[in-house]
Amino acid sequence: MNLCRISLLTLTAATLAGAQSLSVKWEELTAGDFVSAIQKAQGTCLLPFGILEKHGPHLPLGTDLINVRYAALHGAEQEYAVVYPEYYFGQIFEAKHEPGTIAYSASLQLELLQETAGEMARNGCKKIIIVNGHGGNNSLLPFFAQSQMASARDYVIYVYQPAGWPPGRPAMKSAFDQHAGEGETSHVMISRPDLVHLDRAATESGADQKRQDLPPGVYTGIWWYAKFPEHYAGDGTGANRALGEFDMKAWTDGVANTIRAVKADQVSLRLQNEFFEKSRKPLDTRQ
Repeated sequence: MNLCRISLLTLTAATLAGAQSLSVKWEELTAGDFVSAIQKAQGTCLLPFGILEKHGPHLPLGTDLINVRYAALHGAEQEYAVVYPEYYFGQIFEAKHEPGTIAYSASLQLELLQETAGEMARNGCKKIIIVNGHGGNNSLLPFFAQSQMASARDYVIYVYQPAGWPPGRPAMKSAFDQHAGEGETSHVMISRPDLVHLDRAATESGADQKRQDLPPGVYTGIWWYAKFPEHYAGDGTGANRALGEFDMKAWTDGVANTIRAVKADQVSLRLQNEFFEKSRKPLDTRQ
């Protein structure tokens, strides 16, 4: 084998090793590695979306941010994608009465998210998966995705919000579990166990205070405060690692499966472009 052949094999092996060792974290990549990472990810990037708010008396303010980033990073390690840095600029007006909450105006939330998506796309992220980690964003993010139809763009926004848990989930001790309760506390036991203060979980009540009496179908923004003024909904005392491991694995697997599906999606951008073209001349649309 000649020296040129050996050099070529060595260079190829080094290139492959470098590609395999690429971090999934946007902020850890060099500029040159970022180009390789986008190629490896097939233009697929994750935007884990958390928040800063009180989580009962026993969990960190960044619980949603910590958990969603854990799921996104581990999911991207299963099926490669580039993961955007910490993002916590979402909807959390209902927690403004609690210390540590950061609640940006609605206009800034949408403007910043649009600018972030645009900048991600300018850098090669043509398939952007927003991974939601905060219940207060459940309406905001689908609205944001729908608003992308307002004007032409060369990328697609996908929103991933897990819906339920797969079969086999360990039985829960508490009958009611929403915010900083048994489930979420178990999740942090996996993502950042050092930040869980289980001894404080019973120092406040996470019971529904039922301070409103309105008929079904009537909505008002004060509903959460009316029910859970301590910003605690459930009982975190029953949290355990078995539940946390099951849920976080299911969430991580869900992210990985979403990345695979988005990479394989050849329809959304084509239909989006078709829609934008037709929307320029609506009178030409066949009736």
